[in-house]
Amino acid sequence: MNARTALTIRDIEILFRPFIHRKIKLNSRLVMAPLSRNFATEGVPSPEMAHYYRRRAAHELGLIISEGAVIDDPAAAADESAPAFFGGAALRAWKNICREVHATGCKIIPQLTHVGMARPTDGSAPNPNEAPIGPSGIDPITLQQTAAPMSPSRIRAVIDSFGRAAAHARNLGFDGVEIQGGQGSLVDQFLRAATNHRDDEYGGDIPRRVRFACEVVHAVRKAVGSRLPVIFRLSQESPAHDDTRLARSADELAEYIIPLTDAGVDIFDCSSSSFHHAEFSGNPRTLAGWVRFISGKPVISTGGVGLPGAPMPALLQLLMAEEFDLIAVGRALVADHAWAEKVHSGRESDIIPFTLHSFGRLL
Repeated sequence: MNARTALTIRDIEILFRPFIHRKIKLNSRLVMAPLSRNFATEGVPSPEMAHYYRRRAAHELGLIISEGAVIDDPAAAADESAPAFFGGAALRAWKNICREVHATGCKIIPQLTHVGMARPTDGSAPNPNEAPIGPSGIDPITLQQTAAPMSPSRIRAVIDSFGRAAAHARNLGFDGVEIQGGQGSLVDQFLRAATNHRDDEYGGDIPRRVRFACEVVHAVRKAVGSRLPVIFRLSQESPAHDDTRLARSADELAEYIIPLTDAGVDIFDCSSSSFHHAEFSGNPRTLAGWVRFISGKPVISTGGVGLPGAPMPALLQLLMAEEFDLIAVGRALVADHAWAEKVHSGRESDIIPFTLHSFGRLL
């Protein structure tokens, strides 16, 4: 008996049931995770990017979350090939991407991002004379202070930039907005004690460190109105320091999640290295499960789906147990645009496996 037979068709079908939320309705529980591809030209998404997203949307995905789309702060981008979410040419290209995805019946939202102190200083980033910015000017890799802390006026300006980007998303016809609040981004740098040493209202204990993120959520919520969902992505791990965690316990996690929920987050996107691993010792609940339990909101889980070491039975069992509501697939979809359809039809042997070479192409 092979693994597919053991799972049964009925088990697999749970991935392809509709997801119904008062602000968004999806045709399946499968989400394309936001993975940076960096195939834009001076910030303008290429026609190949529209083709890339449409090919995946057409194969039984419910939602596409775009790669990080850079807001209009001059220090927001880390690379010239990162797509911007401002300016006439870039926004026209994003509108075309949105139209192409919608033609398949799939939904799409942009992930709005600012890299903060993760911005390179070798002159390779857009606006090379702009220094990186962060809550305390601390490099998230070295944990050394290399720049001045953000001023209150710069903090306000960045929050306003997130709001403008969200308004663009609404006007272009996107189905919602995701805020990149994890994985070493600027918002993540405010959340973490290692990169936020401020002694004002934006730093110190968790309630103050989460304030910046909540104000970004408020600005985005105001811009998109009450009908579109606001999704917030968070991660426990720091990109360069896997041994450090955002929250050391469920109680600490709640100190982040409850204010963000109150600020207006509709859905949480929980990024983890492994979707099925327990988050805190002594309890089998995953990160997504804890966030769902604390917030009472729907959650997206992610972490290695479709790769070796990420068992499909565990995914289906957790979804059936309502540990999470949606599951995001990243690298497996980068390698094979029809991954979801092949899983649904039992053609796992036809799936193109992910390798590091997969990132070098936009197919």
